[in-house]
Amino acid sequence: MTNPYTLVSDQKQNLLLEGLNELTKHHIEQCALYRSMIEKSSLPSNSNRLEAVPYLPVQLFKMMDLTSIPKSDVVKTLTSSGTTGQQVSKIYLDKETAAAQSRALVDVMKPLLGSQRLPMIIFDTKSVLKDRRSFSARGAGILGFANFGRHHFYAMFDDMTVDWDGLEDFLLEHRNSKILLFGFTYMVWKHVYQEAKRSGKTLDFGDSILIHGGGWKKLQDEAVDSTTFKSELKRVLGIQKVHNYYGMVEQVGSIFVECKQGHLHTPHFADVIVRDSLSFKPLPYGQQGLIQVQSLLPRSYPGHSLLTEDLGTIHGEDDCPCGWKGKYFTVAGRIPKAELRGCSDTYGFGQGGSNS
Repeated sequence: MTNPYTLVSDQKQNLLLEGLNELTKHHIEQCALYRSMIEKSSLPSNSNRLEAVPYLPVQLFKMMDLTSIPKSDVVKTLTSSGTTGQQVSKIYLDKETAAAQSRALVDVMKPLLGSQRLPMIIFDTKSVLKDRRSFSARGAGILGFANFGRHHFYAMFDDMTVDWDGLEDFLLEHRNSKILLFGFTYMVWKHVYQEAKRSGKTLDFGDSILIHGGGWKKLQDEAVDSTTFKSELKRVLGIQKVHNYYGMVEQVGSIFVECKQGHLHTPHFADVIVRDSLSFKPLPYGQQGLIQVQSLLPRSYPGHSLLTEDLGTIHGEDDCPCGWKGKYFTVAGRIPKAELRGCSDTYGFGQGGSNS
């Protein structure tokens, strides 16, 4: 496995641009809907810079089935999280794309977790994994990260209460080992931290590392930021190492992991661009705007260049004090609903800030 945080800007841009252009051509050939959108927008299939690679708004995956493979090649269907009645994204994977995403996830996590599989606590219920061919974003996340663990313990009952007795037994059994903890941000906060605080539970998680992601919007509504999240988990549950990640079901595998400085990092096979939410022009580092994500992984569907509904800021490139190369950034949360409605009317898909 290679360390995905070693390429400097010039090396990475050349690798990404060549790969993204190839994917754009591949999806034009294999996906009629994608081809139609590119042709109607008069966008080129070959770009001379990363900012010019055509992108799709991530909402499109909630509106239509975008796939570049025959139905017979689909081995797994992923769906985004959503409340009852909401439309969800559907992402279709073949063996090649599923395998590439699994390998990429290993590369991204290895600098934090090492090569050894660790005893693992999953702050969720096992019932999320019932259907192995169709996964929610939650199930896909669990299944992906479960590869880094052994002796998996699912800490939640189906009613989302914590199996405190089972948790204590697991921690006792593995008290001399480093333990991997995984969960979704809001669920860890609401169902584990708040319940432990309310009931006065005290647990010793020992030498553990928590990987968590998703669900920040609900925490922001409760005025809980990353610093509060980490300090409270340390104070109440004794969890010393906490790393957030940013990712989405539309680009599973291309996750951006938080370094020890608190920044999210782009690995060598993925990148981020921040755009003005009205003009869609790329913004300089230090300015907040809409996050665009690019990835070399999606071949079974045209998800290699996507404009998200999230706001973020790129803080620099190749010079984070943690030592990892690549762009490093933070995410502020979702764009406000009023702006989002305006955006969905304005941008169909684009290139470098121009929309047809």
